[in-house]
Amino acid sequence: MPHYLSAHELGQTAPAELESFESPVPTQVVSNGEYNPLPQTREQRRVEARIKELADDLGPRHGLSRRAFLASSAGMAAAFLAMNDVFGPVFDVSRAEAQQPGVAAQRAGALAGQFIVDVQTHFVRDDFKQTGLLDLAKYAKQNWNPALTGENDLTRFKFENYVREVFVDSDTKVALLSGAPFDDQTWDLLTNDQIAAGRAAINRIADSRRMLAHAVFTPKKSGWMGEVDRAIAELKPDSWKGYTIGDPLFPSKAGSYWRLDDDKLMYPFYEKIVKAGINTVCIHKGLLPLDYEKSWPNVWQYATVDDLGKAAKDWPKINFVIYHSALRAFLEPPTAALAEFDQTGRIKWATDLAEIPGKFGVSNVYGEIGTSFATCAVANPRMAAALMGTLVRGLGADHVLWGSDSVWYGSPQWQIEAMRRLEIPDEMRRKHNFAALGPADGVVKTAIFGGNAARLYRINQRAALGEITRDKVAAIKAEYVAAGGMRSNRRYGYVHRATA
Repeated sequence: MPHYLSAHELGQTAPAELESFESPVPTQVVSNGEYNPLPQTREQRRVEARIKELADDLGPRHGLSRRAFLASSAGMAAAFLAMNDVFGPVFDVSRAEAQQPGVAAQRAGALAGQFIVDVQTHFVRDDFKQTGLLDLAKYAKQNWNPALTGENDLTRFKFENYVREVFVDSDTKVALLSGAPFDDQTWDLLTNDQIAAGRAAINRIADSRRMLAHAVFTPKKSGWMGEVDRAIAELKPDSWKGYTIGDPLFPSKAGSYWRLDDDKLMYPFYEKIVKAGINTVCIHKGLLPLDYEKSWPNVWQYATVDDLGKAAKDWPKINFVIYHSALRAFLEPPTAALAEFDQTGRIKWATDLAEIPGKFGVSNVYGEIGTSFATCAVANPRMAAALMGTLVRGLGADHVLWGSDSVWYGSPQWQIEAMRRLEIPDEMRRKHNFAALGPADGVVKTAIFGGNAARLYRINQRAALGEITRDKVAAIKAEYVAAGGMRSNRRYGYVHRATA
């Protein structure tokens, strides 16, 4: 995404790939340019110090340098041990994984074949020139993914690096390529044609169905329904992507915001896509700054889900997938949101989303967790547990979708590992009537990682995994690992500049 940081704000940032610790999991917030990155918290500093301590102590046992250890499966385990040491037992990880050579690698190998569908990924067109997009990586490196690198070069957001980080450096099997609309079209990441071309290119290279594609729709913009007709006829998207907020980065001066339940504007669109059989609509919601009522006056309401219930009830044949699960908090410490949850049992806007099926009697509403999970998982994993518990309790485990918002934050593998290991603490489950998330390959996480998306996108998992294990991307990955290739711990964007 583009950045809206002033010259003064930019002066308070540093490139994430240069100024953040290359940890298996981020230890500070990395900004995508939509917001000024926050300084590293006391807890994040403690996690980082503990990871370094473990790496220096355990690396020699594995015959590895600190950097090589942190890029290994044992290093990933050490990072989650460090987080448990600081935040309490939230992640399922044993000390043997970090201490004993081969233990973590054996676990990683056993899970490597897991069917993971990432329903929110991005790269940018070759002629994209807006260097402000790099703020995403810098923020991520400082705050979430210290091992991120290359955040000063837009090539890290382009096709070649995307293939490496999503399909080679992670266990992702299928990815959905997305886009976003901006009032200033020079900021557009990919056109709908380029998204479709990206899908075709990766599926052609792989010789399998590795990639799905969105078509972005833009209500209120001139000729938008004509573009929908063209997309149906020519591009044949797998689903649709829309932003009720209009421009996702700045309160729109063009009035490009809209409501899902606007029967005059939106219902003809719904009728058209149901008839075409492309009936999954993905909607960006949430992710507004703490002062949203002042900084987004008369616009912020479009980022809530108060327009969703009626639309979902009126259009039961449409799958409404709410991106980011409508989590309001954006690039800020989750301390206040977690304190509010501990007191009230609610998470702003995400709880509203989770309550829609019960209030409206619908079963066609889904929550996607891109960026929202990443933010919580490293800043305070108890908040990640609260978010997942809220979504699963309200929507059902069969209505929560995995998404990482990669490649803004580097390879999604750290997010995958965080979800695999995350468990809701016992006292939180008892207090809020949450169910356990269970093991990495258990019923709940298997559904979230891939089963639910497979159902929406009509993917036969057994057939898909058969193709994927034999395709050219799998061969590239095997060759890469055999040649000694290591997971990139790089994050891209802006991080808060450290001061003496």
